[in-house]
Amino acid sequence: MGLFDKRLGVDLGTVNCLIYENEQIVLQEPSLVALTVNDERIVEIGQSAREMLGRVDEEDIQVVRPLRDGVIADYEVTEAMLRHFFGKVAGRFRLFKPTVMISVPYGVTSVEKRAVHEAAIAAGAREAFLIWEPLAAAIGAGLPVGTPAGDMIINIGGGITEAAVLTMNNIVRAESGRVGGLRQDDAIISYVRRKYNLSIGQPTAESVKIQVGAAVDIGQEMSMEIQGRDNVSGLPRTVSITTGEVVEALAEPLAMIAAVAKAVLGTTPPELASDIIDRGIILTGGGALLRGIDQYLTRETGVPVYRADNALIAVAVGAGRALEDPAILRRIASIV
Repeated sequence: MGLFDKRLGVDLGTVNCLIYENEQIVLQEPSLVALTVNDERIVEIGQSAREMLGRVDEEDIQVVRPLRDGVIADYEVTEAMLRHFFGKVAGRFRLFKPTVMISVPYGVTSVEKRAVHEAAIAAGAREAFLIWEPLAAAIGAGLPVGTPAGDMIINIGGGITEAAVLTMNNIVRAESGRVGGLRQDDAIISYVRRKYNLSIGQPTAESVKIQVGAAVDIGQEMSMEIQGRDNVSGLPRTVSITTGEVVEALAEPLAMIAAVAKAVLGTTPPELASDIIDRGIILTGGGALLRGIDQYLTRETGVPVYRADNALIAVAVGAGRALEDPAILRRIASIV
């Protein structure tokens, strides 16, 4: 690798974009772009756009997610966002364009894959490879994906959950569901509206999930105060929400995540299923950080589930490491 040859692993997610280079995460920003409504001019990108979420006049400025369910919903905005992120990592006046490996959800269409590839090249990449998200997550989590033994991974992202069984650098069985962190936030928003007649925004719901949320009763009842708008009086009001309430609120999206895992296990060849029972299922993605989700999925699937040490960054790390592995590059060269 040359001194100026940048090789980047990119986790292009619905909620966050992470970029990995030289054994470290060099960028982690929200996949958000603020646009003027009239002429669709970009105002802010990333963290700066997130700070505007719910705080700007929507008739003047809109904060949008250019990716939906892990795939590009707005090509031009995604390209601009990637160009901005590549610029932050490689410097605006870069002499050498980076080679990038970008994760895509398993099973996306050839049109959706081509859109990601073209957006990366247009954003300033010299060469762009694509890797299936579950494979990248497994590599990043340190699973021995090149061996004949079977491994299973569940990657819970912001917009999509994917479960896959892997062996010999290949995905043998995979299922995905359009449920992830954002669906969980929506469930908390609905619960608070139903129970307290209070309207809260997505950033508040996410904060509740992170600070006091859990998938099962963890034997520790935490609580936090949240502010919102009273749906009757229209005035600001504060209520307290507990861990037990969040467990109740998240029941439906968590059942959908468990269904994705069960669908994969139900079609896995017997020998690989035997390996998975012995080795357990590895959990990655931001959704893996929810308290007790490993216990919840162990209970629902009957197979031990373990959270990866680097769950949040596993996809970006795996994408970056795959760039250095000739066996994997040969295998994935055909997915574009």
